[in-house]
Amino acid sequence: MPSTSSGVIVVTPTSAPGEAALAAASAGIALHPDIAAALRSGTRPVVALESTIVAHGMPWPDNLETALAVEAEVRKGGGVPATVAVLGGVPTVGLTRPQLERIARGGAGVRKVSTRDLGAVIAAGRDGATTVAATAALASRAGISVFVTGGLGGVHRGGETSLDVSADLDLLARTPIAVVCAGAKSVLDIPRTLEALETRGVPVVAVGQDQVPAFFTRSSGCTAPARVDSPGEAASLVAAHLRLGLGGGVILAVPCPPGHEAAAAAAEAATAGALAAADAAGATGAAATPFILAALAKATGGASLAANIALVKNNAAFGTAVAVALAQKERGGGA
Repeated sequence: MPSTSSGVIVVTPTSAPGEAALAAASAGIALHPDIAAALRSGTRPVVALESTIVAHGMPWPDNLETALAVEAEVRKGGGVPATVAVLGGVPTVGLTRPQLERIARGGAGVRKVSTRDLGAVIAAGRDGATTVAATAALASRAGISVFVTGGLGGVHRGGETSLDVSADLDLLARTPIAVVCAGAKSVLDIPRTLEALETRGVPVVAVGQDQVPAFFTRSSGCTAPARVDSPGEAASLVAAHLRLGLGGGVILAVPCPPGHEAAAAAAEAATAGALAAADAAGATGAAATPFILAALAKATGGASLAANIALVKNNAAFGTAVAVALAQKERGGGA
């Protein structure tokens, strides 16, 4: 029988026949009972969600309210939400309400965990909020095919000399998962990020438009290499890509919903100011993005935070529809 603790089920090789559950068990990943059941039965698609946006991307209590709203959006669409984090040194896929609140209240005191940090945080028995890279890695290991987030990491401005490039890019080049986002974060060098993704063989697919969105703004000025106009089309593309067994993932870039997007010039001015403030404060590495997001929220009078909340909920709705369509195809019910 599986062992349980605080509402979380730790799948062992004898308690779960599926390959994904065995892989999760061998990696010491704890699965929430709802996630374990959904993965075993295959009747309801599981949608992964990251926790860095909860601990570091928004202030309390907006972070908890948004996390709960995003999970509700997934359930409304027919999916099972699986927020990912490290709790007391245990990689956990699917959080209970108290666990989610624990990460949200912990805020900046919770370690920001990318793939390089997982071993250290696990060994130290600490709590950790997983980035896009770490979330995708753990979710894929558990057998989840769709992951929803806010914005993707990438090549930072000046990255051609600083070599400050997010681990998200290399991780997605070797992880078979669909990442639904609002494009790369606006603080990044988006053209270079797209070039880096092309080099790594990771397709970037714009949803409902020809240009790649830029997080708070609907257009980055960069034409996307591919476009889809519905969750069904997106699921067909994802299925075709994953079926090839190339090992990498797919990025589905959803523009910020109408009424919440920022004008390009205003967004760039606020971003430039936030970047300058981060540089002056010496906020680098893992501390840079949380600092910049806070500075942006202050500079825009909270408009950037409102847009962030709106776009991640919008991404969750679209991502869940993709996951549902993808599950239908896997069961032979779709074209």
